[in-house]
Amino acid sequence: MTNIRNRTPGFLVSDRRTFLKGAGAAMAGTLAMPYIARAQDNTLYINTWGGPWEEAARAHLFDPFTAATDIQVRTVSPVSFAKLAQQTRTGVYEFDITTLGGAELVRANQAGIIETLAEPYPGGLFQNGVASHAFATVISWRTDKFPEGPKNWADFWDVERFPGARSLQRYAARVLPIALLADGVEVKDLYPLDVERAFASLDRIKEHIRVWWTAGSQSTQILRDGEVDLIGIWHGRHYEAEAAGAPVAMTWNQGEIDRAYWVVAKGTPNADNAKAFIQFATGGKPLAGFATQADYGPLNPAANEFISEEDARRMPTSPENYKQTFEQDMVNFGGDPAQIAERFEEWVAS
Repeated sequence: MTNIRNRTPGFLVSDRRTFLKGAGAAMAGTLAMPYIARAQDNTLYINTWGGPWEEAARAHLFDPFTAATDIQVRTVSPVSFAKLAQQTRTGVYEFDITTLGGAELVRANQAGIIETLAEPYPGGLFQNGVASHAFATVISWRTDKFPEGPKNWADFWDVERFPGARSLQRYAARVLPIALLADGVEVKDLYPLDVERAFASLDRIKEHIRVWWTAGSQSTQILRDGEVDLIGIWHGRHYEAEAAGAPVAMTWNQGEIDRAYWVVAKGTPNADNAKAFIQFATGGKPLAGFATQADYGPLNPAANEFISEEDARRMPTSPENYKQTFEQDMVNFGGDPAQIAERFEEWVAS
């Protein structure tokens, strides 16, 4: 069964994860137009990542919630922090609920654009977000290129031992810690980040990065099709390439864990229904089903009893995998994440 050590949820990654599918991949029934703030009704609008994420959520969270409460669920894709902020200012709501990663959660709470929430399970509340599930950025490689692949990020950076095309996510908050690990920094010494050292490390690998991927589906595709030989990829996306028959392997060593949080848009007239949904969606059995199908790790320990040992081995939160990984510390990041992200974008483009 899965388990995860209790850690202050401030050790978190800027999510937001670039969406798993584009806007065109939203499920049937996705709301196309915004709606004006209205009296609370029996329809709940949820902002999702679309694609496999939404398929798992529909099967284990949305439809069971509707069956239990008679509250209908409609979806809006992709996840958008900007829309969350905009609708709380205008009173024109596209959605009542969304998910955020740690950095955006802190920003949203500080800006007062999310509702105050109660803790639904011990340790499950951080900055008015309810912890749902975890995923990890891991090293994956083509086994037809490297029968024995890299064991850590220093190996990923070693272009002489492992020559070939590489890919990393175009996302500063995830890439900078990786660059420091590649430069020999120990996990325990990562934070606060030595930003200058991280960029110097990135300078060494830049010319070997063929693709800076921006969407999960893109990362799967370039690995599956052999466009790159090594990649920093979300573990679930590695499994997708593997399921498609690609000759790939991965390591959990130095995997970088993100946490995803449910939040409620400030001022939505559907706040009570939204809070009821979050209580349901982070309950043991629904969360276990969602995490198992979508290849995440549940953050409510109550989900553990509903997860088989075989499924647990695929999750970053299992004891064996988790001890090889690390979590980010956005509270002790080492600088303003927004400014660092802007610098990173300029660096990539230069």
